[in-house]
Amino acid sequence: MKIIVGLGNPGPRYDGTRHNIGFAAVDAILAEAGGGSWKGFGKALVARVRFAGEDVILVKPQTYMNLSGEAVQAVVSFYKAETEDLVVAHDDLDLPLGKTRIRKTGGAGGHNGIASIMGLLGSGDFVRLKMGIGRPPAGLDPSDHVLSRFEGGEQVAVNEMVLSAVKAAEAILRDGADKAMNLYN
Repeated sequence: MKIIVGLGNPGPRYDGTRHNIGFAAVDAILAEAGGGSWKGFGKALVARVRFAGEDVILVKPQTYMNLSGEAVQAVVSFYKAETEDLVVAHDDLDLPLGKTRIRKTGGAGGHNGIASIMGLLGSGDFVRLKMGIGRPPAGLDPSDHVLSRFEGGEQVAVNEMVLSAVKAAEAILRDGADKAMNLYN
């Protein structure tokens, strides 16, 4: 069983914010897989789909970003998955807006949601599907930047990035992270 987690914050207040680009990615994967519906599962919403020839659990933690590990740990434990079966789609300040990058393992890179997942799973051995939101403009605090909405002129790049993330996730599942990294990095 493969698990794809999209990171974000719950509630309409955060819809469309930079920090919620992971939610946008798993919503797009759900649509690409033929639709379905999100169901409550502890501190997460989950959807079971067939995607890239695999049975996949899509996850949107309903904790706030900094506590994402609570939801992810519960899903991973329930489905008896290994960390290697986990793909986490999330925003990345250090990537230019619209860019995607795949990493097989690594640290949190300053991302509190990733740090929470690593802390509760006890491992960083999961695939990251990083989605670039760009650095904040001069004088804007990074925490305000990640909670801001994309501006109209940015939306085309955002839409293309979400589609790229869907294709990258498909490549990760179909061909493995190494081959997917060669294609998308």
